[in-house]
Amino acid sequence: MTNKPCRKDLLERINAVSFAVDDVKLYLDTHPEDMEALVYFQEYSKMRNEALREYATYYGPLTIDTTIASCSDRWNWINEPWPWQEGGC
Repeated sequence: MTNKPCRKDLLERINAVSFAVDDVKLYLDTHPEDMEALVYFQEYSKMRNEALREYATYYGPLTIDTTIASCSDRWNWINEPWPWQEGGC
């Protein structure tokens, strides 16, 4: 059995990779043929999606597309603390 990851750490990782994804998306708007940037975008998008799924598994979804990971038997994300509320580890 694995230990439950720290909520704060997961949110920090999501924020970091989300920033990278958003930043490279803006770059790709003006440099659509930069293959290195496209590979970077794909890599960090995958990391972001994995982090969002992991967060949803333990703490509830942050986005609508990760609801399946945490709401398989009922719509339960309202029962968890919101991401901006204190929760810590």
